[in-house]
Amino acid sequence: MAVYQLDEDLWFPDPHLGEEDGLIAVGGDLSVNRLLLAYSNGFFPWFSFKECNEPYWYCPLDRFVIFPKEIHVSHSMKQLMRQGKYTVTFNKDFRGVIRGCSTADGRNNEFGAWLGHDMIKAYTELHRLGYAASVEVWETEGTSSGEKDLKLVGGLYGVAVRNAFFGESMFSLVPSASKLALIHLARALEKIGGAFIDCQFETAHLKSMGGRHISYEEYMRLLAKG
Repeated sequence: MAVYQLDEDLWFPDPHLGEEDGLIAVGGDLSVNRLLLAYSNGFFPWFSFKECNEPYWYCPLDRFVIFPKEIHVSHSMKQLMRQGKYTVTFNKDFRGVIRGCSTADGRNNEFGAWLGHDMIKAYTELHRLGYAASVEVWETEGTSSGEKDLKLVGGLYGVAVRNAFFGESMFSLVPSASKLALIHLARALEKIGGAFIDCQFETAHLKSMGGRHISYEEYMRLLAKG
């Protein structure tokens, strides 16, 4: 097992040579070209900006994904969606979503916080170029003048490359907002024939939504079809 040092050239090592947790390389940069090369091959950056001076790159061989048609919608979520309490949009406020993912619940103050200035700048540029997308969840609230206003209360963002969506982060300021965003994302991907949502790592939350493990080989076969 090894961790490789990247340089100015655009390359990544064979992920089969990396650490058990998926760590495979350190260094390089967060340029658009490097990020696109990374995601096209199953790599993604993840590092504590308070501890690390350069990106850490991961490519787990055991991939945790959600297939759009397998998204699990619980009875309580179906009830919430029928109520029409929230409005869901796509790419209406990418900056607001990535800011929410960074700061919700004081995440940016934690020692291991990873969504810092450099990461936000990099993914905002990806979004500007059409490679990153956001899903927003809005709650309608009244104003002092009696008019209705929309407040951003949750959402998610990620990278859209080839035929897949690579989820980066999500947040909720109200119960189930991130679940609502994920359900709408999965349904939208299913309509256009999207292969999968890459969840990067397993969590109980994502497993309850239908996430499951596939091999890196199967992952790349699906990605190559895009």
